[in-house]
Amino acid sequence: MAALALAAPAHGSPGHEPTVGRDPAWVRTAVLAAVVGFIGLFLLAPLAMVFVAALSKGVAPFINALAQPDALSAIGLTLLVAVIAVPLNAVFGVCAAWAVAKHSFPGKAFLITLIDLPFSVSPVVAGLIFVLVFGLQGWFGPWLSDHDVKIIFAAPGIILATLFVTFPFVARELIPLMQAQGVDEEEAAATLGAGGLQTFWRVTTPNIRWGLLYGVLLSNARAMGEFGAVSVVSGHIRGVTDTMPLHVEILYNEYDFVGAFSVAALLCLLAVVTLALKALLEALEPQFLDFGATRHGL
Repeated sequence: MAALALAAPAHGSPGHEPTVGRDPAWVRTAVLAAVVGFIGLFLLAPLAMVFVAALSKGVAPFINALAQPDALSAIGLTLLVAVIAVPLNAVFGVCAAWAVAKHSFPGKAFLITLIDLPFSVSPVVAGLIFVLVFGLQGWFGPWLSDHDVKIIFAAPGIILATLFVTFPFVARELIPLMQAQGVDEEEAAATLGAGGLQTFWRVTTPNIRWGLLYGVLLSNARAMGEFGAVSVVSGHIRGVTDTMPLHVEILYNEYDFVGAFSVAALLCLLAVVTLALKALLEALEPQFLDFGATRHGL
């Protein structure tokens, strides 16, 4: 028995080959086929049909649909909202992540709950909240009306609604990253005489740049594609407060299928570009991390 025990390789030794998780080839093939089939049926096929419908009558109607004044207004407003909302969310996300990950204070758990609130609140409810606050019959409505300030049924309301539904993305990307990194490097920098702002730019920012970019991309994708909250606060004023998703709905309800799918195709292209940038960041991140480690002699 002792000889057999010595002859048998110990668990975890180089001679031991674990069998757990080594499924037969047909099982792996079936699972892979199911995953690929699901992706093709429910993701790639609908996406392809958008472009097929947009180009069903040729390239000229596709371009003409995008060149319409209302379409150009919707495209411009969508990009404007994203340009304003995403940087603001990036600043808020960094500040919130810094506060949560680097400091201890009363109400920290409650702050994290508030950050996650837009994930659990319906976008339509979020839009109604802003109507109740800034609408004509809302809390600040009479004062805003007296001073000729328009928020609801105008671009500011759309920006506020977009900020609400997108602000968790950057913070939720950075909080676990900063928590995993700890505060050792910041404390070392402070010991060496670095100020708070200098520590942030020289120590913290290089460590979180990829998480920040990833969160910004997710926030941008949601900002351009948001429908529910924006639909409530926009008022659907054609050529004025319609974003691209709202304009697609209007054209589709008017049976202008080529126009609707043309704008939808452009929105899909913007989403594909966002996903391509995300994939590029994921591919480049290890190279940049290795480059940074080499520079610091690690």
